[in-house]
Amino acid sequence: MKNLRNRAAMIAALAAAGALALAGCSDPTAGGGSDGGSGGSGSGSGSDSQIVVSSANFVTSEVVGNVYAEALRGAGVDVKTKFNVGSREAYVPALKDGSIDLIPDFTGNMLLYLDPEADMSSTEKIDEQLAAALEKEGLTMLEPASAEDKDALVVTPELAEKWGLTSIADLAAHNDELKIAANPEFKERPVGLPGLEKNYGVKPKEFVAISDGGGPATVKALLDGEVQAADIYTSSASIPANKLVVLEDPKLNFPSQNVIPVINSEKTNDTVEKALNAVSAKLSTEELVKLNDMVSGDEKLEPAAAAKKWLKEQGLA
Repeated sequence: MKNLRNRAAMIAALAAAGALALAGCSDPTAGGGSDGGSGGSGSGSGSDSQIVVSSANFVTSEVVGNVYAEALRGAGVDVKTKFNVGSREAYVPALKDGSIDLIPDFTGNMLLYLDPEADMSSTEKIDEQLAAALEKEGLTMLEPASAEDKDALVVTPELAEKWGLTSIADLAAHNDELKIAANPEFKERPVGLPGLEKNYGVKPKEFVAISDGGGPATVKALLDGEVQAADIYTSSASIPANKLVVLEDPKLNFPSQNVIPVINSEKTNDTVEKALNAVSAKLSTEELVKLNDMVSGDEKLEPAAAAKKWLKEQGLA
């Protein structure tokens, strides 16, 4: 949209249509969108020095987006926010045309979006290929955090002790009594049941489809013993809350999903990089769980308040 604004010959009707298209990127049902920050409302990136920080339309992305925004403000950067813009199909084009400038993403999934044939066999290969793929799009990947928000096979501590479970591979000895719960698509996706069988010889007696993304219904099924293992995202506060055991995945059936800042290459500079890389250096999976729990747990903080609290705790504010 910067290009649209710079074209003096663009007629008003076309400019209005462009603004409407941008507004359509947001998920009207998400309920958490904001267009605040130092720049107020409106489309586009504002001044050349202003950074428009965005997020996808789910809690973890919005929380980390707020952390980025507050860290940049603390470094003296002019920041505007435009959260909950939708999926990669919406926000990658917006990053490229300058409608937004910065968004948190996850290494493995972003790489698969840009290159479905990419080699996902190691964290190092994913990072290397992703940096190159983003560069071709005029985007830059800053330092990855150790934090991941990825699929994981999780079991109760009681079952881990009873069956001697530490790795996904250990489940193969119990295929004849194993039930696994996950989203319905887990049954067919390469990183789901096909991958578990290929990489670890795990072929459960029964697959239980639960459509809540590893949420309360999945956790209840696991705790009640209706299933022995479940696919739950590693940033879920339900894992520490219930002392659940995340099984090791040495063959990377679930590709690395490290949190990364992705920024329009024209908007990065030493100040921006220093502030965001400092966040990545502190953001572990454990800390990401804490951030999510501030918002979704008993505190019920707004994402911006959680971000400010976390940055202060980490000595970054």
